Amino acid sequence: MDEARARDVLAAAGVLPPGAAGEARLLALGENAVFAAGDLVVKVGRDAELLDRARRELDIAVWFAEAGVPAVRAAEPEALLADGHPVTVWHRLPDAVRPAEPRDVAELLRVVHATPLPPFDLPARDLLGGVERWLRLAGDAVDPADAAYLRERRDGFAARAAALTPHLPPGPIHGDALPRNVHVGPDGPVLVDLETVSADLREHDLVVMVLSHDRYGLGDEAYASFARTYGWDVREWEGCGVLRGARETASCAWVAQHAPGNPKALAEFERRVRSLREGDETVRWYPF
Repeated sequence: MDEARARDVLAAAGVLPPGAAGEARLLALGENAVFAAGDLVVKVGRDAELLDRARRELDIAVWFAEAGVPAVRAAEPEALLADGHPVTVWHRLPDAVRPAEPRDVAELLRVVHATPLPPFDLPARDLLGGVERWLRLAGDAVDPADAAYLRERRDGFAARAAALTPHLPPGPIHGDALPRNVHVGPDGPVLVDLETVSADLREHDLVVMVLSHDRYGLGDEAYASFARTYGWDVREWEGCGVLRGARETASCAWVAQHAPGNPKALAEFERRVRSLREGDETVRWYPF
């Protein structure tokens, strides 16, 4: 789904005034196209497979609001299916006062991790569940041998992750705890992406920043501020490498879906696969 297609779906959904879809500002284009228009933000999912996840995200938003978790709030209670794409509508947050930092993520994770489970079932964090879909969307744009390698790596890490003994008690987690999913407004940091909220090992949330440090250039002090604010460094846990490797596998496969028609995505995918194949953990990855 490119921007033009997403705008067509946005217009078809009818959640904005006539003509506003063409003027809406594109904020992000990944699993969802995210548009801002007036005091609303509208998310357009890549395909109909994401409808159930969109519905659950709205349930999570209501739960977080009732529990007092600082997070984005839904403007409409139901997800729409417009021209085969899920569409959800959210209240737009005030302008950011500064970029989000790792310590902001840790502050919010402490709140999420202390929140009792909701009255509805949360899924486990299916970190590797998207690998097959992302590779399928990549199609012939990626080397079949690379796709086969990632599938084999996925299966290996899935089995190892299932056998882990956690250090922290399992419970609610965000599931994709990155600064890009935190918005720091005048009232402080809030979570802005709730699609991956799950009930699972809390270590999942902490390993995200380990991979950011190891692969994406997060500095030592920034990582240290994250661990200090949370109150524990997950690298002390013997299972850290397993969850880190699982997330690394998923992060590599995620880029593949953008490879068709996007040479930069293909180049980044190939860089990531090559570094995994060679076991070179010093190769820098770049956000996409």
